Amino acid sequence: MKSIKIKGMSCGHCVMAVTKALNAVDGVRGVNVDLKSGMATYEEDKAVDPDVVAAAIKKAGYEVVE
Repeated sequence: MKSIKIKGMSCGHCVMAVTKALNAVDGVRGVNVDLKSGMATYEEDKAVDPDVVAAAIKKAGYEVVE
């Protein structure tokens, strides 16, 4: 299971937007986004470039914390 820290989420809509963005990435499944911790966890069906995951989150309007 992979995890990524996300900055800028403030409500349930934000959680849904990030979840939708991650689910759209080819090879990503089992997405769980936690608003309180600002963390998203996911599993991979195949190797997924972390930059692709980060780009999907940024495109949705949120910031990835390195």
